[in-house]
This record gives sequence, structure tokens and C-alpha cells, in this order.
Amino acid sequence: MGVDVTKIVSEDLKQTPLHPLHLDLGARMAPFAGYDMPLNYPTGVLAEHRHTRTAAGLFDISHMGQIVLRPKSGVLADAARALERLVPADILELVPGKQRYTFFTNERGGILDDLMVANRGDHFLLVVNAACKENDEALLHNGLAQHCDVERSDHALIALQGPKAEAALAKLAPACKEMRFMDVREMPIMGTPCMVMRSGYTGEDGFEISMPPDVAREIVEGLLEDPDVTLAGLAARDTLRLEAGLCLYGADLDGATTPVMAGLSWAIPKSRRGGGERLGGFPGSPIIFDELERGTGARRVGLAPEGRMPVRAGAPIFADDAGGVLVGHVTSGGFGPSLDRPIAMGYVPTPLSDLGTRLFAEVRGKRLPATVTPLPFVEHHYKRG
Repeated sequence: MGVDVTKIVSEDLKQTPLHPLHLDLGARMAPFAGYDMPLNYPTGVLAEHRHTRTAAGLFDISHMGQIVLRPKSGVLADAARALERLVPADILELVPGKQRYTFFTNERGGILDDLMVANRGDHFLLVVNAACKENDEALLHNGLAQHCDVERSDHALIALQGPKAEAALAKLAPACKEMRFMDVREMPIMGTPCMVMRSGYTGEDGFEISMPPDVAREIVEGLLEDPDVTLAGLAARDTLRLEAGLCLYGADLDGATTPVMAGLSWAIPKSRRGGGERLGGFPGSPIIFDELERGTGARRVGLAPEGRMPVRAGAPIFADDAGGVLVGHVTSGGFGPSLDRPIAMGYVPTPLSDLGTRLFAEVRGKRLPATVTPLPFVEHHYKRG
């Protein structure tokens, strides 16, 4: 008797609250971070990508971790000071209704995960990467248990992204129009209180919306009634974030990559640096401060390959087109639909990271020219003012 391997694999994977909807709508499913996730829908990756850039794409990101941090004292500042022992961000000055990007670091200054931290008035909400969420939760328990209660949220999470995202969401939640980039508010959507965060991973204006799992399908179907909204899968999410020059943990970031190497020094404010009122105190801070002052041996760069052949993650980078020493590697790469050409990101020695430097990426035994180019590849369109 035959064995249905697909069924076995599927049963071993976790499912988001929207999983039945993905199947009903003909999504092509694939394993990602232990979940059975939609890679793309029948319209295809290119259509989903372009629709997000011109209208609004809706992504299921419920596989990501949502962690609530509550101060045992009842004073949120105590939780902020505790969290600052694990991250280099200014959490103490993060006001209610705002969120901030940061990262957990290790003793070598490497990045354990990157995350968003939102101030909800009496607690913090952390949104972390799917593949890291169990380790992140353990890190918080081990490091902050004396001062904070750490709670895992089971809420569904979606991202609505694109220039028409605000208009689409405003039909169900008019208050979203008052929000600006990095604002966080609770508001009713179709009668259910939801957490709405104005941010995203595509470079476009948009929202991430956390909601009880039992209403997720109803709310998503309500949003999809707008003809400007279409579902988009992980494949389009990846091409969009690459065009936006944004990092993917496990590819562009890992425990051996420091924030300075990754070009994320902007996320370490003056208050946590030398001369700041709350200098350091997070893992790896001496190494990171030394790199901020003296520089680092390698840096993340944007690459514009010549020709039409995409350069994928893992491709080695050389300084010349024949012979020579390996100088770096591509961490993210593919075809940029908005640009109609290949794009990539990777790490190279700092002396080779200047804009305009010509390097060579090896693909199928051939070395293809690639020029160091500014990031992002596509301009961000966040609603700031």
C-alpha cells in the first residue's frame, strides 16, 4: 500500500488560523519555520508582488511570535530597564502607542534575532521571527523572570501592505487613517478589538494587525471584499523585502553578524552608546562599541548583477573574474520585479564595500559582474509626516 508523503509532511507542520482559507483559495503551500505556509496563490508571485506595490497585498504572518512582557511591579519602566539588558534600543523612552525595531545580541555582539517592541501602556508586545520565537521566549524567561511575566500570545497576525492599504483598512477601521509609521493602536475591526501597528516588511506603507484566532478568517475575508486587496504569499513577501533592502534573519543576519556589519547601527541610539545616560549593559556591547568606533572587517552591501541571470543566496563573491581569493558571499538574491533586473545583498570586506566597486559572483561555475549599489533598491513609502 502506498504512503502519501505529502500528507505526512503536512501533518508534521503547524498551521496558522488562516490555513483552511489558504487551501480553499488554492494556495501553493510549503514548509517554513515549522509551519505549512502559503508560498503563492494561483495568480502567481509576480502578480502578487506587483499588486502589493500598486494596490494592497495581504499576507498571513501568524507564524511569527507574539510575546507579551508585563512588569511584576506594575511599573512599565521596570520592564523597560529589564529588557534593555537584552537589547541595545532605548526602551525606557518608548512612549505608549509607539513601537521600535531592535535585536537580541549575544556576547560576541552577534544578532540572535531582530524584533519589534511596542509599548501598550501597561505591557510591551514583542513581535519576533518564527524560527527564533521559542529561543527568544526562553531568553526572556531566563533573563527577565525576576522582573517580568513573559506570556506567549496565540493571536493571528496579518500584514496589509501597499499604497492602498490605508483606504482598504479604513473601510473597516476608520481610525487607522490617523496613524503614522511605527504607531500602535487598539481598534475594533468588524466588532472585535484588534492591535494595529503601522509598519511592514515590504517598504510600502501598511499595517500589521494582531487579532483573536477565531475571527481571523472573517476579518481577512472582509478585507478581501475590497477589489484593491489580494492575498500574497511568502515568495512575494521575500522579493518585496529584498527590493526594500530589508534583512531576513537566518540569511542576512545571524549570531555571527553584528549590527555594525549589517548596517543596522542606526537602531542603537545615543542613549545606549558612549556618553549616553544608559551606556551599554546588553550582551556584546563592548564589541559593538569597538566596531562603532573603529569600524568592522566586513559590511552588508547591495549588489546589482549585470545581465539577466539572478544571483541567489550562497553564491561566493570574488574581487576579480578569474582566480583570486574568495572575499564574501551573497546572503539574499533574486529577481526584482519592480526593477525588472536581478538584485542581491551580501557581505564583503569593508575596503570593497564602497559604492561602485565591481565584484564577481560565481553562478554555475561562471563569474558574473556585480556592482556595489545603494540600499534600498526600491524607495520606501512609509507614512511618516
